[in-house]
Amino acid sequence: MTGSQHTPHAPHTSTLPIPFDVVIVRYDEIALKSPPVRRRFERIFIDRIKTALIQNGITYSGITEEWGRIFVHASGKDAEDAADVIARVFGAASASPAVTTDATIESAATTACEIAIAQNHAPHATFAIRASRAGIHDFTSIDVAIACGDAVCERTSMQVDLKSPEIELFVDMREKHAYVYTERSPGVGGLPYGSQARMIALISGGIDSPVAAWMMMKRGVEIIPVCCDLEEFSDPQSVKQAEENIKKLWEWSRSDMTAYRVPYGACLREIIERIDSRMTCLLCKRMMYRIGEAIAEKEGACGVITGCSLGQVASQTAENLLAEMHGLDIPIYHPLIGLDKREIIDRAIAIGTFPREKPEIECAAVPNHPKTAATVAVVQKNEDRIDVSGIVSAALAASSVTRLQG
Repeated sequence: MTGSQHTPHAPHTSTLPIPFDVVIVRYDEIALKSPPVRRRFERIFIDRIKTALIQNGITYSGITEEWGRIFVHASGKDAEDAADVIARVFGAASASPAVTTDATIESAATTACEIAIAQNHAPHATFAIRASRAGIHDFTSIDVAIACGDAVCERTSMQVDLKSPEIELFVDMREKHAYVYTERSPGVGGLPYGSQARMIALISGGIDSPVAAWMMMKRGVEIIPVCCDLEEFSDPQSVKQAEENIKKLWEWSRSDMTAYRVPYGACLREIIERIDSRMTCLLCKRMMYRIGEAIAEKEGACGVITGCSLGQVASQTAENLLAEMHGLDIPIYHPLIGLDKREIIDRAIAIGTFPREKPEIECAAVPNHPKTAATVAVVQKNEDRIDVSGIVSAALAASSVTRLQG
């Protein structure tokens, strides 16, 4: 994934005469932070990488750092698998399984030539050398590229094509070592999970809310998923899908996660019985926000995340969004606010939360003619008819908590 969307790629298959011995991990935004913040983010990032490797049974001998790079020392197939896994850790810009050699032009050229020969499956294939250099050397990156290109041309029938080569050879010349590789697994990007504060994520069995939570996770937010079980007002498949969504988000976190399941049927019954039916969705959402706010106070969180997208449904008009958030004491985050449904679906598919089957009944309490432009006064008038504090207290008392261990 580059930016906000991850495109799965095929696993690496290596035929190199020299096996991979390291994975180069690159990051973008972390490098822009002040030195103290950068060090903290790097530590969190490395912890998430370690967890990801352990969860996937990948063996590695250690992790080292240089300016702008993290090196995971793994060999052969483990290095190839590690690159694919690390690319899906929040904070990673890209990852490459590589061969380590001496930080000299001669060593880099020899290694690049051996890799090119192993990769050359067609006569007269075209290639390009992409060289970079960091540290103090008595040669330039252009010198490295020329030397490596000459070595490949001398020993093979390959031809140079810098615009659209069939094979690309990358040479990363650093202070103490050079690294040669042929692929960059595009990373998910963002900031390391847990580098920002905790927030409540309202998660349903639908498409939008898990994508919204994932997008905030990508910004480093540690989420506490909260599933409001509509009970008799919804298909049991809806809660099951919500739990699957939470599990998938936990897998992305590479960390421990606390999740709440809140029985919501009694709350919805009182709303239906006491208020104007056109206001059902707005008052329902406000009560979910209040439950999220109460859990946030308990868990030390500082916001509530929703899957709202402007104008997608009747309750998500600009007027309704204003009215339903009025008077709340906690920020409400809508990371999908400017996305259309197709964009949200594409992201759900990419991150693995798109539902395999749609519930027969998502919510039986939705009115036939919902209010599309409610005012704060009308919302407050209707909310005064229900026992807000009593509903929130009862819902929290009956909620269950699950600890997902990373």
